Amino acid sequence: MATVKEIRHFHVFCGAGGGAIGFNRGKANIGTLQGKPRCLGGIDVLPDAIHNFEQQTGAPGSVMDLFDRDQYIDFHGAEPAADWQEITPEDIRKAAGNERPHIIFTSPPCKGFSGLLSQKKSETDKYRALNRLTVRGIFLCMEAWQDDPPEFFLLENVPRIEARGGELLDQIQQLLERYGYIVARTTHDCGHVAGLAQSRKRFLLVARHAEKVPPFLYEPPHRPLNSVGKVLEGFPMPGNASAGPLHSIPQLHWKTWVRLAFVEAGKDWRSLRDLAVNTDGTLRDYLIIPEYHKGYLGVRDWHCSTGAVPGRSTVTNDAFAVADPRPNSGMAFSKYNICRLQDTAGTVIAGSNKGEGAFGIADPRPANHRRGGGKYKIVPWSEHAGSVIAASTTGEGAFSVQDPRPALHREKGDHYLTAAHYGVVDWQETAGAVTAAGKYDNGKFSVADPRPSDLPDQNEKLACVIESLDGTWHRPFTTLELAALQGYVQPGEYLEMHGGGHSIWREQIGNMVPPPAAEAIFNVIAETLLLAWSGETFVLGSTPIWVQPVAAAMSVRQKQDREWH
Repeated sequence: MATVKEIRHFHVFCGAGGGAIGFNRGKANIGTLQGKPRCLGGIDVLPDAIHNFEQQTGAPGSVMDLFDRDQYIDFHGAEPAADWQEITPEDIRKAAGNERPHIIFTSPPCKGFSGLLSQKKSETDKYRALNRLTVRGIFLCMEAWQDDPPEFFLLENVPRIEARGGELLDQIQQLLERYGYIVARTTHDCGHVAGLAQSRKRFLLVARHAEKVPPFLYEPPHRPLNSVGKVLEGFPMPGNASAGPLHSIPQLHWKTWVRLAFVEAGKDWRSLRDLAVNTDGTLRDYLIIPEYHKGYLGVRDWHCSTGAVPGRSTVTNDAFAVADPRPNSGMAFSKYNICRLQDTAGTVIAGSNKGEGAFGIADPRPANHRRGGGKYKIVPWSEHAGSVIAASTTGEGAFSVQDPRPALHREKGDHYLTAAHYGVVDWQETAGAVTAAGKYDNGKFSVADPRPSDLPDQNEKLACVIESLDGTWHRPFTTLELAALQGYVQPGEYLEMHGGGHSIWREQIGNMVPPPAAEAIFNVIAETLLLAWSGETFVLGSTPIWVQPVAAAMSVRQKQDREWH
């Protein structure tokens, strides 16, 4: 008979509950011991996030502002309201139902540490105050259970916290060590930890109470990344009412749809540099036409069948022309042949007019070319210009230049220099990390969807389908799909989120710990706890040890013991 041991977990800066959901899914078995997770609750400053936390975890949430008074003033630039009070360790215990957790998981705000924020802004009083929540959150929890500390403490954040918040991490480590913890500061990829369809690199501080938990804590096994298509193919097409409001296509400007359509799958906006753009902003080599004009000026292959012959079978109305391979020499239908500029012409005969043979030419020179005067002339990039005169206008001489630099070229300091703006993820590839700013123009948050679309026709403004050159529909990820890439929702599940619309939902989704990654982390912690509770002090694992300082210390002691004997 299995003995069930409850493993209680508590979450500070819990957001919409990604970490808690993953912990609730976790499981562990050591011999006859079976670990059963239970969430004691969560704390966050945002009421909408707490509503979603409670809805998804079934555990109570508490809306709390964890700033101390000085931090509040630095962040908001004003004194708090008269009824505002600093949170105390007693408040933290109440938020956990006055129970002691075995694991405390914190995921404090990362905006001040993120590379999306400039270095200059990150050094302002506002973001320094926000960053100091990392220390204050742990301090409050340590004080709340100082007489009986939790077995494990976790802090999750962006990897850049090590560069921008190194001093804060040092303070946190010293604080935890005073309470008897052994600390490891590591980075990992949530995608490989959980087998997600995104690569999401994160920082993780893991603290194990040495006295309560002697066994080593090993890292979770790494898994290969999934493709975007493998995750999304289980959902209906965007716009399907059965999937709910989170599965709707964002309303984009027409020019944005066009840009997305021409971005090569797997690349970003920089692939648009290869397009030839006219001076009026139109594309030189491509024509975008409505779906009902898809066969406009179509030409049938000689070896293929044709479509139905309707009442309006004209050349311009559909594919009602054929590529006839038979030679037409000697036929009366050789009229209007086109001779290329580099070829020789046919014999000049008495009836040498355009309707009697190949007496037309494919002249590559612009129609407005003039041999004299230089009117509307374009100066090559490598040549010098004519004299600059008083009437130096485009129509008076060679006062235009053939600029070889692409119009989309960006230099340092320009908008959209990097960050894969307007990026399109291939259906078979993994996605980048889902961030709080995950929009169609802010990274690779669009997908080359090969499935045929059943969305409304092009007359529905700003939610349209443009079939790209690769035969797929380049479109933004829906909010539901971003939640799926995070592991917050599974195919076939219906998801509703409380709050102010897609921008708020996307921010909460992007900020959360992916539940499958949290589940993998919980599983290895739960196994270590069960080993400790069963009396084991050592176990050999197949993955790296998370808390390496302990392994090093043990090796040193063993070496000293051998030398003494």
